[in-house]
Amino acid sequence: MSVTDKSTSRDTALEEAFGASVAELYAQAAHSEAGAALHRALELRSFLAIAEEQVVRVRDRVRAGMSADRDLGELSAEDLRMDAQWLEAALAGRNGYVAALDDLLRTMPAPGQLPTRPVQFAQPKITATAPPAPSAGAVRTRRS
Repeated sequence: MSVTDKSTSRDTALEEAFGASVAELYAQAAHSEAGAALHRALELRSFLAIAEEQVVRVRDRVRAGMSADRDLGELSAEDLRMDAQWLEAALAGRNGYVAALDDLLRTMPAPGQLPTRPVQFAQPKITATAPPAPSAGAVRTRRS
């Protein structure tokens, strides 16, 4: 299954921010008129879909391993430690993608809103002047 078909925990926020369903957003992104914010948001959404799938897989594996009808002789502390490490890594990835996507959605301009004035960069201006050129008969002295 493609990440475009998987739902994520931030689909509603994406739909509200861009004013279209996730499927429509992917269709818009396929065309060149889509903005950079939409491309970035959908890329983050794709990463989030994979990370959330990993979290679900590990969670389900732990649940199956700890089911009440499982033989106690099959329990392995080492397997549980490994699953805990996998879950920690998967949750860290998911949380990072959620934070990045939320930050993007929070800082992007509203749809259709254009900047009111052009961006100006604060760069220092060079105000030094070159020394005057030596006169025609001037003799240069060497310094050592």
